Amino acid sequence: MLALITLITVERGFELLVARRHARWAAANGGVEYGRRHYPAMVALHVGLLVGILVEVAAAHRQFVPAVGWPALAATSLVQVARWWCVRSLGPRWNTRVIVVPGMPLETRGPYRWLRHPNYVIVVTEGLALPLVYNAWLTALLFTAANAVLLAVRLQVENRALGLAS
Repeated sequence: MLALITLITVERGFELLVARRHARWAAANGGVEYGRRHYPAMVALHVGLLVGILVEVAAAHRQFVPAVGWPALAATSLVQVARWWCVRSLGPRWNTRVIVVPGMPLETRGPYRWLRHPNYVIVVTEGLALPLVYNAWLTALLFTAANAVLLAVRLQVENRALGLAS
């Protein structure tokens, strides 16, 4: 269990490094950040997902259930690939923060060809799948509920920032 959580944690650290580099690029190109107030809550929620899995598995003595765990692991692996497809498609515009460079068109390549916010579909899927690899169903439920509230805020901020809100 610790190996997968460690890999996800390392991947998140790498994401943050990429996001910082992209934030510097955005700032150099006139980028404006929106929704700073919800960002700490988002970080806490995602850290809570990883910690919650570890705590629930240890405290509740959760056991690996192959019928759920293997498909959940496959889904978790697929969303990691899909996440980096989003990053690659957006290039330096991708960020964990909502930073918009004025005058840049909306992305229509990669997964953005079909979905306006594919990364959020990925986050929702991961929030369910990753805990279920270890049968941490309570963490999956709590994260999903809290993430629904956060995503409502985040989508509103991002849509307004991108000029998509009516």
